[in-house]
Amino acid sequence: MSTLKILVIDDEPGIRSGIARILRNFRVDYPFMEEAFDFEVREASTGEIGIESIEKEKPDILLLDNKLPGIQGIEVLEHIRRKQMNIIVVMITSYASLELAVKATSDGAYDFIPKPFTPQELKSSIENITKRVFLKKMTNKLQETGKQIRFQFLSVLSHELKAPLNSIEGYLGLIKDRHEGPLLESYDFMIDRMLDRVKGMRTLILDLLDFTKVELGKGKRDIKLINLMDIARMAVDTMRPYSIQKDIKINLNGKEAVNVMADAEEMEIIFNNLISNAIKYNREGGTVDCTLHKNEECVEILVEDTGIGMSQEDISRIFDDFVRIKSEKTRNITGTGLGLAIVKKLIENYKGTIEVSSQPDQGSIFKVKLPIDRPCL
Repeated sequence: MSTLKILVIDDEPGIRSGIARILRNFRVDYPFMEEAFDFEVREASTGEIGIESIEKEKPDILLLDNKLPGIQGIEVLEHIRRKQMNIIVVMITSYASLELAVKATSDGAYDFIPKPFTPQELKSSIENITKRVFLKKMTNKLQETGKQIRFQFLSVLSHELKAPLNSIEGYLGLIKDRHEGPLLESYDFMIDRMLDRVKGMRTLILDLLDFTKVELGKGKRDIKLINLMDIARMAVDTMRPYSIQKDIKINLNGKEAVNVMADAEEMEIIFNNLISNAIKYNREGGTVDCTLHKNEECVEILVEDTGIGMSQEDISRIFDDFVRIKSEKTRNITGTGLGLAIVKKLIENYKGTIEVSSQPDQGSIFKVKLPIDRPCL
């Protein structure tokens, strides 16, 4: 049994004692986990006391009210961010506004639980957080033990597919029973939801498989002279239906032949991720420009979009495993938080570099440099 430490910072004694009571005998256990998780709950009535407890106890999870006597919850979040503490923060507040949500998520809040909440709502949130903690630990373990936990990693994949499959099965049952009547258009919203679920499953499967290949090694790499323009053109064609749906124009620029010694499959993963992200986080009617250059030392790949952009703080985190930038602009955009982590690992295998320049609401530019015969600086 592993124990996760939870700190509750709330000025209402009833909230603190209620959370402690709900989680006292609560356990989180899934078939893919080596052992179950239980919880040790500590309490703090103010932000000041909470920060002292954070420094001393090093909790894994923080349940944080924003409306506090003295310093506010958002200031506690800023303290955690400044200290770069590895704590998953969930806001529990009845004062949650759109402005607060955007501010809190940009400062690192993982989720929100509105007051009043039911025991099941709290438990459901803690279950999701525990899975996230476990996945992060397993990612670190992947780097240490490699192939020994390949099967366990794929077990997580199968488990995470159950929820969308159950949802699709439920919608299909409603359609079969003609739950909304005989008119086909009455079921459009169900069909749209199922398509979203299928898209999410496909993304999860592909990202996890790519991630596993990079972390564990896929065997012999097929390094040979390839034309990157052919790979880029294939990626653009693959993403074309997605870009048409969002009314986004993709431009591919460069000479017809940009040759480099590389594995074609790895290059395809890089282009697919960069171009799909440029579309996903773009604006309707926007553009994506993919440009390839080659000089005596490097092949340079530029992927530029006219999308929502990001802050410097977000840029510092986007290449970490399982990290997704959360804001009001991205809340309806699905993803696994693995795509850019995979891209960076692949590029580093070639002793290459990847850089990002971006500003909120002004788009982003991803610049990749791949050396021809030596590290590209």
